[in-house]
Amino acid sequence: MAQYDFDLFTIGAGSGGVAASRRAASHGARVGIAENSRVGGTCVIRGCVPKKLLVYSAHYADDFADAEGYGWTVAPPVFSWPDLIAAKNRETDRLEAIYRKLLSDLGVKLHEGRATLVDAHTIEINGKRVTSANILLALGGHPVTPKISGIEHVISSNEALDLPQLPRNIVIVGGGYIAVEFAGIFAGFGSKVQIVIRGEELLKGFDDDVRVTLSREMQARGVVIHTRTEIVSIEKEREGFNLTTKAGAELSADQVLYATGRQPNTKGVGLEAVGVKLHERTGAIVADGWSRTSVPNIYAIGDATDMLNLTPTAIAEGRALAETLFNNNPMKIDHGHVPTAVFSNPTVACVGLTEKQAREKYGAIDVYRTNFRPLKNTLSGRDEKTLMKLVVDRVSDRVLGCHMVGPDGPEIMVGLAVALTCGATKKQFDKTIGIHPTAAEEFVTMREKAPEPAPAKAAE
Repeated sequence: MAQYDFDLFTIGAGSGGVAASRRAASHGARVGIAENSRVGGTCVIRGCVPKKLLVYSAHYADDFADAEGYGWTVAPPVFSWPDLIAAKNRETDRLEAIYRKLLSDLGVKLHEGRATLVDAHTIEINGKRVTSANILLALGGHPVTPKISGIEHVISSNEALDLPQLPRNIVIVGGGYIAVEFAGIFAGFGSKVQIVIRGEELLKGFDDDVRVTLSREMQARGVVIHTRTEIVSIEKEREGFNLTTKAGAELSADQVLYATGRQPNTKGVGLEAVGVKLHERTGAIVADGWSRTSVPNIYAIGDATDMLNLTPTAIAEGRALAETLFNNNPMKIDHGHVPTAVFSNPTVACVGLTEKQAREKYGAIDVYRTNFRPLKNTLSGRDEKTLMKLVVDRVSDRVLGCHMVGPDGPEIMVGLAVALTCGATKKQFDKTIGIHPTAAEEFVTMREKAPEPAPAKAAE
């Protein structure tokens, strides 16, 4: 008779938790999974997928505008926000049903309700207890907001996906992924959009050329960016909201979206009681390269560890853990060359090191940069330009980073991630013959090195 009810019990049925559970079950493990919301998690239900659907819809504004330059006469288009949200909801419902079926088909037992740890092998869901030899924490994360007067009036990215009507005037506080993506969405639908950030540029942590380029292009599209600005209070008025800045200025809007960060869902799960170590500042679960926590049979993946909060990373970590535990195939995930994209308008995509990171780590580097008007924009008359950039180790000639702002960047970057994972050199990039005419070919035709920055700037 088995000592435990399950070989693996996963808390959290998001992309990572589902992937790990399915892979473990496919290797014959007895698997249970608990979810206190909808199966699919952040990515499928209230993140990547629904947001990308809204991004697609917003881009039609550009397509209608550009069509005339290509000989098309298009009647004035009419947009319906309620119709879009209804279509989006049908798709997320469809995907959730698929996720449920995938689990069921492999014999993974779904427990719907909030799960908490009783001890290192016991989980309680809705008053019922089950035991498992191994426990996987795939808890995900949630949006957080600062404690200021009136913060109860704002929405997060969760609510932004289900607004009953399109805001005419929206203020978005924050300058990261979520903020710039929703700025592009709402601006595409004709809303007046203002972004408020405390720093000088958007997308902290990205390459500086990328940050400057995106800011310029977004402003050219009518998005107003308030830099070095901090909101200290929000007041609800008869129609909309009034925001007061630290400097005493006032902004008005009929909707306020805060995209000021996310935190791991680690509270109220019983982690501390069973000895799972958490990061003191972030509350994230401390896990090693094998997804092991401080408790030998408890593992953690995805946003709950706050290592690299990307859906494909969580899926890869989950599958690797299942291979390690149940298929005698020990696997670790290399987080070094994971590509990422921001579905802003225009899009941002990158893989590898920024110029600043490369200078700090390698010292002598070469930078190749091109800024051009895409062929599509020649007949449409659109002024928007594309930025591409390569960062190269001068000693080994190895390409350390690839960066892009412009259409199709996310599609292009996956292939470049393969090249960087294989250790490709700039010479090999140069030997590669591209497809003409495409934007992607620019990554293999850059020959002119960018001038060396002034010593003070390079040291920054």
